[in-house]
Amino acid sequence: MDKATSHFLIGTVVVVIIAWFGWQEVKAQGADWLPVRYVRIEGAFQYIAKDKIKQVLIDQVNNGLYNADIQQIQASVNQLPWIESVRVKRVWPDALDIRIVEQTPLVRWRGEGLLNLYGEEFVPDNISEFSQLPLISGPVGNEKKLLEIMKGLELALNDKQMKLAEFRVNERRAWNIKLQNGVEIILGRNEPLSKFQRFLKTFTLIGEEQFEKVVVVDLRYSNGYALTWKQGENEIDWKKIAEMNKPKVY
Repeated sequence: MDKATSHFLIGTVVVVIIAWFGWQEVKAQGADWLPVRYVRIEGAFQYIAKDKIKQVLIDQVNNGLYNADIQQIQASVNQLPWIESVRVKRVWPDALDIRIVEQTPLVRWRGEGLLNLYGEEFVPDNISEFSQLPLISGPVGNEKKLLEIMKGLELALNDKQMKLAEFRVNERRAWNIKLQNGVEIILGRNEPLSKFQRFLKTFTLIGEEQFEKVVVVDLRYSNGYALTWKQGENEIDWKKIAEMNKPKVY
C-alpha cells in the first residue's frame, strides 16, 4: 500500500469517526435541536377521538424527532380498543406522521366484545351502543369459524325475508338461532345445517302470515320439526295445506 492510499484511508476513517460522534451528539441533543413540533394523525375516525390518540403520544414525542421510539409509539396506539392498525413514520424536519385504520364492528361476541370483519375480537368501552348488531355466542377460539357460518345463515334467512338476531353454539356444539321478530329456531347438534336447509325448503308451506304466529321452531327431529304457537293462535292444518299443494290433474 503506497503512502497516498494510506493517508486517504486514514482520512476516511477519521471522517467516519467524526461523523459518528456528531450523529451521537445530534441524538443526545435531539429534543432541543430537532424537536417534534407537529404530529399528523390521518384516518377515518368514526368511533375514536383524535384526542385519545394524542394523550397516548404526549410522553413519547418529547425526546426529539430522531429519538422517538417508532415501535413503542405504534404499540401504544395499537392498545387503544378501536385501532385495527397503525403506521408511524418520521417526516423531516419536525413531524411525525401517524396513519390509523379503525376497527369495523360486524357482530357482538358473547355479549362481552365485538368481532371485526376478520372475526377478530376487540372490546371497546361503549359496547352497549352496538346492541342492534347480531349476536354470536360460542366457544372461545371459534370466532372466525362461527362468523363465517353466521354469514351463510344470514344470507339464507334474508332470502326468506327473515332477519337473524342471534346465533348461539353451546359447549355441546348445539346450534340455536333467534330471529329479529323473536322466533327461536332450535337446530341441535346433529347435522344442524341439513336441518336448517330442510326448514327453509318447507317454509313456503307455512307461509309468512302463519309464521308470524310461531314462537319456536324445533328442528331436532330426524324427519320433520315441531312448531310452538303464540298463545291463543291455532295450529296449522297440515292436511289442508297438503291438499292445497297437491299437483292438479286435468
